[in-house]
Amino acid sequence: MIIAIPVDEKKSETGVCPSFGRSPFFLLYNTETAETDYVDNSAAESRGGAGIKAAQLIADRGVGTLLTPRCGENAEEVLKKAGIPVYKTLPGTAKRNIDDFMADRLEKLNEFHPGFHGHEG
Repeated sequence: MIIAIPVDEKKSETGVCPSFGRSPFFLLYNTETAETDYVDNSAAESRGGAGIKAAQLIADRGVGTLLTPRCGENAEEVLKKAGIPVYKTLPGTAKRNIDDFMADRLEKLNEFHPGFHGHEG
């Protein structure tokens, strides 16, 4: 399975980006091979719909699970249709959150915000 996490830098010891849709990169971790890859988030600079575009981007990459601190309702709809569950990250690095997920210490994210619709937040 591939796990996606929004990150600010292309390294596993970086913190998790607080904005899913506008994260500059996604760390992709393959649980079967323990390989890490990074994908530029082409949606980050979108004028609108960044979360939807980011959700489609990771769905197109075959992601099986998303770890993020928060997510908008529209992105959540795309993720749900793609069968991608969303788990809430804890403070710390991307690597720590991967380890926490693998040890079943993360809870499913069940509060999705309505989105910012062109506003920073």
